[in-house]
Formats: sequence, C-alpha cells, structure tokens
Amino acid sequence: MIEVDSVTKIFPGPSMDFTALGGVSITVKDNEFFTLLGPSGCGKTTLLRVIAGFEYPTSGSVHLDGMDLLSLPPYRRPVNTVFQSYALFPHMTVAENIGFGLEMLNRPKKEVRKTVDEMLDLVRMTEMADRKTSEISGGQQQRVALARALAPRPKVLLLDEPLSALDYKLRKDMQLELKRLQAETGITFIFVTHDQEEALTMSDRIAVMNAGSVRQIGPPREIYDHPAERFVADFIGETNFVGAELLEIEGEGEGFARVRLSSGIEAHVQAPSGPVANGPVTLAIRPEHAWLVEEAQGLLKGKVENVVYFGTDTHFHVIVDGGDLFVLRHQNQPGQMQHLAVGDRVGLQIGRGAGQVLRD
Repeated sequence: MIEVDSVTKIFPGPSMDFTALGGVSITVKDNEFFTLLGPSGCGKTTLLRVIAGFEYPTSGSVHLDGMDLLSLPPYRRPVNTVFQSYALFPHMTVAENIGFGLEMLNRPKKEVRKTVDEMLDLVRMTEMADRKTSEISGGQQQRVALARALAPRPKVLLLDEPLSALDYKLRKDMQLELKRLQAETGITFIFVTHDQEEALTMSDRIAVMNAGSVRQIGPPREIYDHPAERFVADFIGETNFVGAELLEIEGEGEGFARVRLSSGIEAHVQAPSGPVANGPVTLAIRPEHAWLVEEAQGLLKGKVENVVYFGTDTHFHVIVDGGDLFVLRHQNQPGQMQHLAVGDRVGLQIGRGAGQVLRD
C-alpha cells in the first residue's frame, strides 16, 4: 500500500542543519495496522507528515498503490490524518463535524447523510449525533475525530498519538476500539506513538525508530522476544542485559547460539539476526523469561536485593555475582516464592533460547 524509499528530511538551522530522517525506507501492507514507535525526536511524526504531505522530503520517494504521492498536494492524497488535538468545530454537532469533510468534497446530501449515519454507528455515537462537540467527553471527541477522518473512505489513515490526551483507563479502552475500527473498515492505519504498550497491543507490525532511522521492523512478538539490537531491547519493555562469551552459532539456520556466562556455565540462547564474531557479547533476557531456583542449580547466582509486590506478580531484584542487577518477574500463585527475603542467596535459571544475543 505505502512504499517509503530512502526518505531524508533535513531542517536547516542557524548554526547547523538537523537531520530528522536519514534515508528511511518502510513498506506498509494493505489493510495493516502499522505503528511507528520511538522516543520523542526520533523522526516518527516527521515521517507521518511527509506521507500526509505537510512536509516535503529533502530526498527520497513515497508511493501509494504505485502513485507518486510527492507530486500531489495534501488535499489530493487519498490519506486522512487524526492529530493529537482533534481540531473539532465546537459550534457544530457531532453529526455536522463528521459530515463537514464530505460537504467540502461536494458529495451529494443524501450520500453525506448516509455516510454520517454509518460512521456514527461505527464509532457507537448514534445517540449523540445532535450534541455539540463542546458538550461531550474527551474520549467521545476522539471517536468523532476518527469518524470524520474515516468518512471519506481514505486508503490510509494516519494517526499522530491520538490517545495521548486520554486518561489511562480510557486510553486502554480506545486501543481496543481503534483495532476494531481498523478491522471493520479494512483501511490501512499508520499509527505514531512513543508508548510501547500501545504499539504491542494494537499493531500488526511495528517499526522502531531512533535518531531519524528505523532500527527494526517486525510483528510485536518478534520485536519483543527477538530484538535486533540493544536500543530496541532497552526501549521495548523491561530487559536484563547480561555479559557473556559467544562460543559458536549452532547449526546453520537453527537460530541458536552457545554462550558462556559469567558463572562459567554454558547456555543456549537465540542467535543474532546478522553475523557476529565469537567473543564478548551482550544478552537480552526479559524478566519473565528467567526464574529463581536454589543457588546450586542456577546458571547465574546472586543475592536478593529487593522484592516488589504488584498484585498479579512480584518482581525480584537480584544482584548477580559480579555486580549486575537482574530483575525477574514471577506471577503470583499461592505459596510460590513467598519465603524469599532481601539478602537471600538464589540461583537464576534461563530456559533454552530465552536469551537473545544482540548485534551491538
């Protein structure tokens, strides 16, 4: 659906230029929920604005279904955008806001009414059709903004952190609502966020960005379980970084590597996505992919520094012999691990393939 090829965007400055995008290339599939994820200033919103036509790239190309988007002004692109601020007309009703864009496109009145009714039903706002948008809640305003953007049936809907102004519970509800709307309409969504949980919850695929470049693209499970490099592992969720020595890649194409941990014990972990030389490497291990055992049985050994109870699970902070902090997450079950206290010596066990050798 969308082909972004080697797009660079440089903003001139008084003392030096700023490169917001440095040769970014992505492909977004038809009927896909695709998320641009990264910290503030990584270039994700700039890339969205290039696709929408609000920014023109310094170099590169953008195509939609083979059509050169850069040759078209924003209003002629089959793309709509939902911004952080919903930009609704407060003096208009919900129905009038939804139909406004269609009227500007000179659609017949009968078609406008029919489409508005469909959109109201889609976002579950039929009963509020005649309410002013200044008289409804933030979550309801967001639904109206979505309905207005979806009404002209764009090929692609761009969403620039549209949930950031909502409270936690409403934001969680709207994550599911957005995924439902995307599935029901069949429209390609490109979603921008810095919230890892949002990205993992809603996306078919995620592009993790940093400093104007794409660091990894893949489905949420692949991004989380098999980060390609340290930045991705560190940015997505909580991760333990463990030093080890890479001994060998086991079997061509099997995806496993044999490493020696600081304890001297060997372990089998996920191999890196690209070539890497034998020698010192860093492993990424998620807190839920390791568990506590008796000290003598552990691949790593250490001392419990802190125990943090979260209701559904408990986090154990262990200082591994050698000085590194390792966090484990255990789901709470009656009688399990309740005897452990700060200062206890423990062992850490890691399942085969639970660790990931990082490229950098």
